[in-house]
Parts: sequence; C-alpha cells; structure tokens
Amino acid sequence: MVHVYNCHPFASQQIVQVEQEPGLVCCGGGALFVVATGGCKVEAYSLEQEGCPLICRFATMGTVRSIQHSKIGDYLVTIEEKNSATYLRAYTNWRYQAEEKARVGVRLLGHLLRGASVRGGVQMEIIEIPLSERPVAVACCSVTGDLLVGCENTLVLFTLRRQNQQNLNQSQQNLQSPSPNAQQTSSQSQGQTSSSTQNFSALDFERSVIVHVPKITPKQVALCGGYVAVQAELEVLVLKLETPSDPKTLDDSLDTSKSADHLEDQTDFMLIPKHQELLGDRARDCDIPVSIEKTGLEDKGQYTLSYVLFRRFTPEFFQGCSVEETQLHSLQLYPLFISNQSASMDEPACVFCFFSLPTAGYLYSLKGGVELLSAYQYPEKVLEAVLTDHLLHVITKNALQCFTVRIAAVAARIEDPYIDTTMKACPPSSLEVCALRMQLFIGLRSVCVYGRHVVLLSTADTETPAETERSTQRRGLELKEHTMLTGIFLAVGIDPATTPALESFLSRPFLTRKWTISSPKETSSAGHGWNLYVVDTVPPLTLYEEMVEYSRQYAENNPQAQSLRHLLSEAHLLLRASLLQTSEQQQKSEGDPTMPLQREADTQPERQTAAQTDRRELEEALRQNCAQLGDCFSRASQKDCHLALPYYRMSGLSVPEVIVRNRPLPDSPYSYGPGFLFYLKHHLLEETEQILGQESADEVIDIFSQSDPSELISVCASPSMINISPARTLQILQRLEDTSGVSVPLTITMATMMLRLDDLPQFTQLLDRHAEMLLVYSFIQEPRLLLHGCGGQHTHIRPTALSHQLTKSHAGLLVAGMVALHENNKIQLEQADHIFKELGCENCLQVDFWEATLMASSQEAVIQELLFRLASVYIDRLTCTTSDTHSSFTHTSPRRRSLKSADDLINSCPHYGALYPWLTVLSPAHTISFQHQESLHKLQSLLCGPSLSVGSVLPLLERLSEETLWGFSLHLLCATRRGQYDSSIEKLLDRCPQAIIAYANHQLQDKNMVLWWQKLLPELCNRTRAAADNSILLAALKETLVVVAMETSPTEFLELIPDDGTAAYFLPHLLTCSQKHLLA
Repeated sequence: MVHVYNCHPFASQQIVQVEQEPGLVCCGGGALFVVATGGCKVEAYSLEQEGCPLICRFATMGTVRSIQHSKIGDYLVTIEEKNSATYLRAYTNWRYQAEEKARVGVRLLGHLLRGASVRGGVQMEIIEIPLSERPVAVACCSVTGDLLVGCENTLVLFTLRRQNQQNLNQSQQNLQSPSPNAQQTSSQSQGQTSSSTQNFSALDFERSVIVHVPKITPKQVALCGGYVAVQAELEVLVLKLETPSDPKTLDDSLDTSKSADHLEDQTDFMLIPKHQELLGDRARDCDIPVSIEKTGLEDKGQYTLSYVLFRRFTPEFFQGCSVEETQLHSLQLYPLFISNQSASMDEPACVFCFFSLPTAGYLYSLKGGVELLSAYQYPEKVLEAVLTDHLLHVITKNALQCFTVRIAAVAARIEDPYIDTTMKACPPSSLEVCALRMQLFIGLRSVCVYGRHVVLLSTADTETPAETERSTQRRGLELKEHTMLTGIFLAVGIDPATTPALESFLSRPFLTRKWTISSPKETSSAGHGWNLYVVDTVPPLTLYEEMVEYSRQYAENNPQAQSLRHLLSEAHLLLRASLLQTSEQQQKSEGDPTMPLQREADTQPERQTAAQTDRRELEEALRQNCAQLGDCFSRASQKDCHLALPYYRMSGLSVPEVIVRNRPLPDSPYSYGPGFLFYLKHHLLEETEQILGQESADEVIDIFSQSDPSELISVCASPSMINISPARTLQILQRLEDTSGVSVPLTITMATMMLRLDDLPQFTQLLDRHAEMLLVYSFIQEPRLLLHGCGGQHTHIRPTALSHQLTKSHAGLLVAGMVALHENNKIQLEQADHIFKELGCENCLQVDFWEATLMASSQEAVIQELLFRLASVYIDRLTCTTSDTHSSFTHTSPRRRSLKSADDLINSCPHYGALYPWLTVLSPAHTISFQHQESLHKLQSLLCGPSLSVGSVLPLLERLSEETLWGFSLHLLCATRRGQYDSSIEKLLDRCPQAIIAYANHQLQDKNMVLWWQKLLPELCNRTRAAADNSILLAALKETLVVVAMETSPTEFLELIPDDGTAAYFLPHLLTCSQKHLLA
C-alpha cells in the first residue's frame, strides 16, 4: 500500500539555456553535462549557481551514446560511436577547459603523458580504453571511483589509479641519457612549470578483473563498494567482488560455470522463465553461471565472486503494460555512510540496490543480510527513477513524482545500538512508503539528480495550430480516398475486407500523395519543443514543517488515526536522512577538489558554521517530531503503546510537560492513554534525578488512582515523588485498602506517609500489623521503600526516610531487609556499605549486616570478603579497648550491643566454629568487659571455623600483643591452625601450663597423637626436673603418662622413660601399659 500526502517537495524550477536539443544528460560534481542530439560535444553547466551558467564545453571524439560522471576522480566516461565502431573513453581534468585552454591530451589506457605534453600545465586528457567486445553499459563506483563496463556477455572492472606527474617526468629523464646542454635546457623548462603542475596527480585505469556472464545480456550495470549489479530486460543479478586471503574460495567461485552447462543443448526449445526472487546464498541456485577470467594483473590479490541477489520477472506478471514495455530500468547501487564514517576512508555501512519496472520499483538492502525494504507501486507507467537518501524521484510521460525511502531507518539501526529499546526508537524500515504531490510536465524523457537539484529533460509535440489543421485535413482526404477505392472494388465484385493484402494496399494514400511528403521542420516561433529543467527540492526543514501542518488535519479529526502516525513517521525519517546528509556534507566541506584553494580557504569557515546551524535546527526539529510521535503512541493501542516511552525520552520533555500534553479535555471522550501510563510508569520506576514538584506529584497520584490503582505503591516509592502531599496521599491509600483489602506493601507505604506526618505511634502500629518476615518480602518486591538509586552507582544510592527511622526503632528489620535485597541481587555489597555509612551506623548495624549476610550467603567470593572484613572489625574492636588513641582507627567500639551474640553466631552460622576447650582456660569469663569478650569470642570462633584463611589475617594480628592471655590465645590459635604444634606446646608451657592438657587432648589427636610422647612428654620431663615442686607441671606429666601408657607398647614405654627417672613414679604407668597390652 502506498500512502498519498498532499505535501509539495519542490521549491522552484529554472530552465537551462541550451542552444541545441539535448540528447543525453547526467550530473555530478556540481555540474550538469549535456550532450546534444547526435552531436559530438559536451557542455557543462553549474548547478550550484543561479541560472546554471556554462562552465565549459569540449568536443568528443565520436557520437556519445552513454555518459556517466564519477564523483571520485571527477572524470567523465562515455560510450561513443564513430565509423560504425564503438569506443570507451574517459575524460579527466575537464574543468580546465573553462580557463580557455585548448590543449587536450589523448592517450591510451596505461600510457601516461610525459615530457613536453605536460609542460604547458594541467590539461584535459582523453583516455582511450580498449576493449575486446563492444561496450553496452558503463558505471562508476561512488566509493572508489573504479569503472565497470558491461559488454555483450562480460563485465570488465577497471581500477582507478593516481600517479604523481612529477615522478613520471623524473622517471622519464632517468630512462634517457641526454647531453649536458640538453640537460640544462630541460632543467630550465622544468623550472618554468607551475607548482600546480608539479603536484598534479594523473588519473589512470588498470584492468583488474573480467567476469563472464554468458546467460545474461547487460542492459545496465552498477558498481559500488565491491558490489556489482547487472540488469537485463527482465533480470537483475547482484554479485560481490572480494579479494580474500584464502585461495580456496576462488576455486569455488570459478566452478559456477558448470552449473548451467546442460542448458546449452536446449536451444531448440522456447523456454519461458518463471518469476524468481533469490536472496543471499540462495542466489547461487539461479541458472546464470558466473566465472572470472584472470587478467594477469592480480599481483595484489585474486578476486572471488559471491551471489547476493537474483530477481527475475515474467512479461505476464504485470498488468497495464504490453510485453514490449515490461522491461527493467533505473538500476542503481546506493552506498550509505553513517555519521561516524569517512566516505573516503571506510567502506559503506550498507549498500542498497534499486531497480524498477514500468509499474513497480524495488529497493533492497544488501549488507548484513539481503532484505526487500520497499516495493513501490506506481499509479502510471514510469519511464525512469533515481534514488536519493531521502526521496525516490520518478518520471512518467507528463509528471515528476517523489516517493519516500527507508534508507534512514536502516542507517539509524546501524549507527545506534540503542534503537528499538526503551531508550530510543525509530520507525521501522518496513514502514509503508508514501507518495508526495506530483509536478506536471510535458513529454518527460529522462531524469538525474545532484543534491537538491533534479534535472529533467522534456521533449514535447512541436506542431503549431496551422500544422494541426493541415493534419486534420489530410486525415479527412485519406478517408475519402479509402472510401472511393473500396466502392470501385465492390462494384466489380471484389470485397477488400476478405483479402488482407488488398486491405493494406487500400490503406495507402494515392490521390493526395502530396500530403504524405513532410517537409523538414523548422523551429517555429512558438518554441523549440524541448526543455531542460532544473527543479530544486525544498529544504528538509521546510518539507518537514509542511508535513507537520498537514498532520494537524488528521489530529483535529482523529488523534488516533493511523495516517497521522504514518505521516509523522515519514517526517521523522526525513529528518534522520537530513542529519546523515549534513554529516556527509561536513566531511566533504573539509576539501572540495572542484574549488580553488584560496576560495576554499575563504569559504570553509562559513560553510562549517552554516552546517552546524543547519544541524542544530534539524536536531531541534527531530526533538519536536519525537514529542509528536510520543503523543500519537501515548494514545495508541496496546500493541504499539510502548513506543511512547522512547519517543518522549528523545524529545527531551520533562515529566510535567508530558503530563500537560496528555491531559484529556473536559468534554473529550478520551482518558489517559495506555502509552502515556506506560511512559509514566517506567519513568517513575527508573532512577532519575528529576524530582517532581508537589503539584505534578499529586497529579501523578491522581492519574494512577483513576487509571491503574495497583501501581500506586510503586509510584509512591519513586524518588521522583518525594514532594507528594502525605496527608492527601494517605487518604487515597486508605481508600485503596478499603476497596482492595490489606496488603503488606500497602501497609508499609501508609506507614511511610505516617512517618512524613511525624505520627510515630501510628507508624509503629502499622508496622506491627505484620510479621518481620512478611515485611522483608515486601522490601524484596519494592526495594525503593528502603533505598533510592538501586539501579545506579553506589555514589547515587541513598537511604529513604523509612530506613532512617528503622535504624532507630527497628534495627533488626532494617538489617534483615538489607540482607534480603543483597541475596536477591537488588544491591551490591559496596552499595550496602554506602547505605550504612549514610545512616551513620557503619560500626554497629553494618557489622550486623555482614554477620547476617555471612549466615545467608552461598557465594564463595562474598563469604571470603565478609570473613576478612569481620576479622578486621573484631581485631579493631579488641585493639580499641587496650589503646588510648581510639580515634586513630576506622572502626570504633559499637555504641550498642550487636544483634547477634557470639553464641548465636556459633549455633546458627557454619563459618563460626565452636570454641576450643583450651581457649576458655586462656581467656576466662568475667575478666574483661562484655563487648571485649564478645569481639574476642567472635574472632576466636572465626579462627576455629572451617572457612577463614589464617594467612589472610596474620598481618592484622600483629597489632595484638601477646602480653595478655587473650592476645596470646589468638596467636597460639593461629599457630595451631598452621600446624606449628611443637612451638605451640613450648609457648603454652611457658605462658599457661595449666592449659596444656586441654590443648593436647583437643589438638594432639589422630596423626598428631605421636606428639604426646615425642614432644610433650620430653618437654614435661625436662621442665619437671628443673622445677620439681611445680604441681601444675607434675599434674600435667601424670596426665601425659596416662595417655602415653594407653597408646604405646611396654617396650616403647620403657624406651620413653628418662634414664634418671624414679622407678617408683613410672612403675604404675608401666604396669597399666603391660596390662592393656595383655588384654589386647
């Protein structure tokens, strides 16, 4: 379906003053090239100046049958005929003919002019390009400047080369061996050459590849960025030329000629091909073989071919045109460069292929997957079409018409990865195209486009009124002759209707033969019968404004009309295409080869300023258009209403401005649309810095209370709604509770409103309605009840007023809620630390949070981080109780008791181990303060547990002295955990021998049992010998001998008895050992 809008895309038109009737026209490089009918002369006119003045004219070497201009290299290429022969020629430096220079150099391909031919300065060159077959069509690549020539069954690619002329002159002199006088003369002549000539780069072409396409006869060809397109009468084939490093791919491409060998024997049959469309790799299945012929010049890499697109039409496929008229035309490959690309450095971001039938046109996207973007259905037979980045210009016999294109939609998705998300949007590339108002002409023949200039060639009927009258008289006399002769034959009995030959004979005039002789026509005073028009399209902003004005008619009648949305989408794509074009123009303005250097230096700042101004205006118009599209989608159906969010975001409108645009009129049957509610909901759900005023916030509450009451809890929790009226909101929430029933999130929200009203008793009463675990579940459902900024960085996250109050009255609930948020990935550990720091309780509730999270977490990385943090805190607390400089430490003693005691943690958390029995001997209770004892027991429990790595906390333990028994116990515990039993036994016997048996009973087990008699027994014997009256050592020795007697044999026990030992002391233990051995 093609939409039709009454928007006029044309601003003005002017007639180019051409002396002779144009036969061929083309444009490029800011110039219009005109070839007179049957002539051998090319005239160039300036399209960028008022009145299109003549730039230059120059003669060709034959009758021009086809002419093309290349943007890269600024050269012309022609197919010419002379003496029944066809030639291909390229014309370079044609602009120098405007300086009244008659010098023209003629050379063959690959033979650059040298010596005296260039000493007079830069001159126009005619390059003769020899071919083995007659050229049929030619195309220039707008990206590289390469040349593609289509012959009967082959395609020849010529690569554009640039050669510095100064280097050529030097190389020629090196090849010669002149006399000294000749060298002096040569140097003098070179000194007279201008600097422009010395730096002149000559253009040349190198034949790089020949592609054979035996099953297709080219009518038109196109070349762009490695893509090659061939068009026959009813077929289009697009190929991709590449130079891969892997030679295996080349072999595959060369084998394609075998796929159609079996068709050679079917020439005796009349085959009518069926309609086909093959995209991507499927195009290999077409019956057109392709092969590459080596030219011997592929030193820089070999070419490979891949099929991209094949489309075949059948004559009976279209209605309204005869079989002869059903032929393809207007083949074009169009490159797309996005704003961050350089047209001279990068390959195109995408390439589009366009071709047309008389009744329909087709636009394909080739890169990144072949796709049919648009199919254009023409209202009447189209003669020619030209694709641009924002419009498709087509001509019929009597009209010029424009259609919209979808190039900008493809470009937006290539350039911006956030398109089609909640952040940004763009109309889809599958959007139905539209036709704009047509401009009537008479007898249009051809069209070409350069920038905003559309060039039209028309040839009208040149008969004057007198000639028309004579023609009428002639037809009347001829009818009279036919009637009279027919009567004569009937009189003699012959019916001419039964004899086709006789009927044809009678149709010829005889009696008035003088009417059939037409004298040569002369140009009448009424006009020459042909015109060359230059039609300027309106600036994009002007066309956009007309589209907006046109859309208001739909908005007044039906704001939800599909046509309104479609027209605004067309305006959006028009602006996007203009922004792409502005970026390309800025790149071109950096260096224009067609402009003199001095003039370019003078005008470049002005052009850059003008381009920046135009871009700002386009961006502002785009924001206005996004606001209008947001208005459309805010009232759209559920299918498309989500698009209101990205369009409103792109518009830059604030929430109050969007609310004003969506207020329903008092008498309007429309209420708030689903798209507007979707936008409002997502805006409030996301963490933004925009805070609504009280009036706007109260209006939002009213909107949701009327349209979607279930979202009121989330709306009230939004940080943007901090200025709502608590009393008014509380009334609305109470009505919601009356209608919907009691819910935990609703109760918390109401309690928050009570808190803002400073009604603490009612606040506490509301929270006490539900169990703590239910309140925690509600925090998981709506984290913003506790925190604002959960989605951002920790520098943005902050506690709510409810969190501040819970710190004072419900600390356990706050810690449980924070743990639940962390375990459900609502916040990170660093964010939680920032919250507790904001609350001013980083030494009490923060540690409680770490302990609770350690109990709940199953992530090993989090567990190890928390273990280290808790060990550090416990050590800091122990240090603070024995240090006079409390303020020098990060963590000071807590101002309140912890939520979990050491016993609670040991009983409920697997990372806290039960205290070793010998630790109670080293640090007995009631000898230190309660807080000190809790910190000590928690640290000892972590060291007794299975998870804490002792090596990670050893540097921290160096801050604790071993002078106290509890400090000594920590160091001894670490040494034991590290397996240093020998030194631990010695230190324990030195500091606290009464704990040695408890230590040995717990630590010297299993594989460490041998330490009883290998280490402990000798140590006790030695120490007892030195202090015979030490009852503690004697008791420890006695307990040790009991264990040794039970674990060793009598022989081993005898060996362990010291030589100077008293036999009476050891004999009972030896007897026990012997009895145990006999029983075993």
